Amino acid sequence: MNIKSTLFLLMSFFVVACAMSPPVQEMSDARQAISAAKEANADKHAPKTLNSAEVLLGNAADNLEEGHYGQAKRAALAAKNEAIRARNQAVSSEASENR
Repeated sequence: MNIKSTLFLLMSFFVVACAMSPPVQEMSDARQAISAAKEANADKHAPKTLNSAEVLLGNAADNLEEGHYGQAKRAALAAKNEAIRARNQAVSSEASENR
């Protein structure tokens, strides 16, 4: 094997190893975003969006448990985005009510 082949092989292993790590940060971010949405009363003002975020987080947890890290990461990111959307809807609705 020449040096280029060896480097390519090592880089390939590195990329695969990175892709196979559990999405710990993404799961944490999603949980925090859901908590922030609840604190903003999203359960009252954006219940469907909040529920969607919680379902996505549940899917992420299931995929994580099964070792499907790529799917878990995508679901956790989607959960975070939905939770942010729910929080924004709740804040907007609260602001409208207080006018």
